[in-house]
Amino acid sequence: MAQTYANFIAHVVFSTKHRLPFITPDLAPPLHAYLGGIIQELGGFPLIINGMPDHVHILLQLPLTQSVADILRVMKTNSSRWVRQTRDRNFEWQRGYAIFSVSRSATPNVIRYIRNQAVHHRDRAYSVELILLLRKHGVPFEERFIDQE
Repeated sequence: MAQTYANFIAHVVFSTKHRLPFITPDLAPPLHAYLGGIIQELGGFPLIINGMPDHVHILLQLPLTQSVADILRVMKTNSSRWVRQTRDRNFEWQRGYAIFSVSRSATPNVIRYIRNQAVHHRDRAYSVELILLLRKHGVPFEERFIDQE
């Protein structure tokens, strides 16, 4: 085959350090836009970005020119630097992240899920949501590490 073809859509979740509620209502829109800009600069396409005061969900089409780890490192490093310089000098993301592959047919459901974060979190903490996502996607994990950082 002379060309490379791919449709790599991923749902990424990561939180603020120590789950602190840094992402205020006035910070969320510019932070989400900034993250989307980083994704585009890396050759990807953000489908939706939303979250809560202590975490963010991103659905994106990933570029094939860089590793997932490099993409997430650049997104988190650059966005945390931007927040520290423009809004809150104490802002930090947690070290890790969760990433799940998403089929094209499941994309509308994931978009709805991400759009409705406030509804999910009326009665569900971030750690509970993360455990449910990990189990749903068959990702092995140790529960004792979920609430660290």
